[in-house]
Amino acid sequence: MTHPTDFPRDPARPALLPHLRTALWLAGIGLPVMPLREGKRPFGNCRACSGSTCGDRPHMKAAGTCQCPAPCHAWGAATTDPDVLASPAWAASWRQAHAVAYHPGGADLTVVDLDNPDAVAWARHNLPTTKVVTTTRGEHWIYRGAMRSVNGVREGVDLKSTMAYAQWRGTGTGTMAPLPEAVRALAAKKPAAARPSCAITVPALAGAGECPHRSPVYLERGIAMAEKRIKEAPDAIHKTVYRTFLAVLSAHGRCGCLTEADIGRLFTAAQEKGESLRSCEDAWSNARTKLGM
Repeated sequence: MTHPTDFPRDPARPALLPHLRTALWLAGIGLPVMPLREGKRPFGNCRACSGSTCGDRPHMKAAGTCQCPAPCHAWGAATTDPDVLASPAWAASWRQAHAVAYHPGGADLTVVDLDNPDAVAWARHNLPTTKVVTTTRGEHWIYRGAMRSVNGVREGVDLKSTMAYAQWRGTGTGTMAPLPEAVRALAAKKPAAARPSCAITVPALAGAGECPHRSPVYLERGIAMAEKRIKEAPDAIHKTVYRTFLAVLSAHGRCGCLTEADIGRLFTAAQEKGESLRSCEDAWSNARTKLGM
């Protein structure tokens, strides 16, 4: 695969919407792209895919079993096809877009997302130099080569490659280097099948006694309904996640019947809708604070 080892300047195309213009240029140099809504979130699935009726798996779109007229399935929508990007079905999304994202793995790239100054300092001492793009809170270090995407490999460090997207923030500086073993090793430290890591615990209130509804069926039904609510949210995902977390904690948080596996299921559902692990943790923490936990 030809890597986009250098990013030429975006040519002016005043007749096009700015984000669409950028997307077409990026597609032309081999980066699969997609629009992002406010808050760096992907657009919700089309009507044909809402409610997981198509199986809700991005690879199904590529296989032709899911006919999506508009951007769908988060990173699965990313494409280099200019006819798709400029199609009428995508026009409304580009008009509402706040940014452009690309699928690093689709271009055989890996982005090391360094989210704070401490993470940047760590990378400068431990990783080979490569192309660096400045972000609002840190830096993106971009390497040639794809790998499994993993969030939270260390404090403030996410790996974005296959089955993930990264916001386009400019051409950056430096020369892109091959993906080093040091980056692959970061992912190896985290099991592939692990649930999203959440160090949040929900202790029972002192003197609460026996849980009044410690029925496995009751709890399972509650978690399943919460997952469904998140997965079927057409928009306002962050607000939906917060309200769902609040409802779950209201029903099950004070008696201590929630397990890490239950919380992991909720976090997974939210992340599959485009929420970051950090956003999930913030929503959970805010819900606990709201309830005085």
